[in-house]
Amino acid sequence: MKKINAVILLSSMLLILFCSSYANAQMKFTTPKKEGDAVMVSAQVSAQLNIESPSAVLIEGSTGTIIYDKNKDERVKPASITKIMTLLLIFEALDAGQISLTDEVTVSEHAASMGGSQVYLEPFEVQTVDTMLKCISIASANDASVAMAEKLAGSEEEFVMRMNARAKELGMNNTNFVNCCGLDTDNHYSSAYDVALMSRELITKHPQISNYSTVWMDTITHTTRKGTSEFGLTNTNKMVRFYDGITGLKTGSTSLAKYCLSATAKKENMDLIAVIMGAPDTKTRFMEASKLLNYGYANYSIYTDDTDTMELAPVKVSRGVIDQVSGKAVQDFSYLCSKGKSSGEIRKEVIMSEKVDAPLASDAKIGEIIYYYGNDKIGTVDIITAEAVEKAGLKDCFVKVLKNYFVGN
Repeated sequence: MKKINAVILLSSMLLILFCSSYANAQMKFTTPKKEGDAVMVSAQVSAQLNIESPSAVLIEGSTGTIIYDKNKDERVKPASITKIMTLLLIFEALDAGQISLTDEVTVSEHAASMGGSQVYLEPFEVQTVDTMLKCISIASANDASVAMAEKLAGSEEEFVMRMNARAKELGMNNTNFVNCCGLDTDNHYSSAYDVALMSRELITKHPQISNYSTVWMDTITHTTRKGTSEFGLTNTNKMVRFYDGITGLKTGSTSLAKYCLSATAKKENMDLIAVIMGAPDTKTRFMEASKLLNYGYANYSIYTDDTDTMELAPVKVSRGVIDQVSGKAVQDFSYLCSKGKSSGEIRKEVIMSEKVDAPLASDAKIGEIIYYYGNDKIGTVDIITAEAVEKAGLKDCFVKVLKNYFVGN
């Protein structure tokens, strides 16, 4: 009987623990919004938007909040929207000093052989990185994309490996690249949300992309063995002509992918990214992207706190080579306010450690900024040490004693 009672008691305790864990799991849906969280769009709003394209998504840039989605994770052919990742890797190489805009790029026979959209680069033709960026961003040139891939990685295959590695880093879980330009091929796919993720990374970390992606018309000069000739570039993204605040970004279309678009815009300091995949025609992709952007700007605003301007009190250090250390916030804070909410209701509370022990790394957490909307916690930003602090040795302690003695006297 005692064994039976013990089994019943143990079973009851396990059931309570399971229920408690399940309840906690359910409570996760009510926690404050964090990067990438979704805003629930009512069925009525979805009906009003009436997005015809098979998959679409609208996200806000600084927070990553999903404002609207329709089959956002469905794997589809991305066509030339693939080039967003190509452009991202080019701009990251520029920022890292691996290449410069004036560097020369020699076109290989492989790059020149690309079909589809192209600017008709010839084998052994030489263009600058700046010109190649124009060709990719404005004219969606496959030949320029492959030439840049070979410039950066030695071969398109190696460059594609880097594209896929970067996609994993960005959390693009429904993407696999086989080429750098988007030509239809087996196992080359992405999703509306993944396209939004790489678009967000490009426009927020490298806003200079807009210097290329918003140009309506331009020209390049071909210099080959045949002589010199001008070639006109016309932007494939018609929204640069009519949408106020447009910052880019990229179109794509093939017979299998249909008509795709990643449209980015910035108004009142808020970046929005609208992605349309598989639209039946080119007019629909531009109309539906505009519709999503309009909805976002009409119903949301962004609150941003520039933490760099905050004055933070130093924290005392125990057993360190210095007696106190300064702190800095790891990032700015952004919060997406829906219609009817006022950013004036947002307040923040700074909590710092009273004392920390050495040694300290240069990124050791010593406090945090907590943000509230009314009484609801909406996010936090960590405060870390502005410098590393080594543990004091005997010599350091002796110097401190002498210093305190002479200063005190």
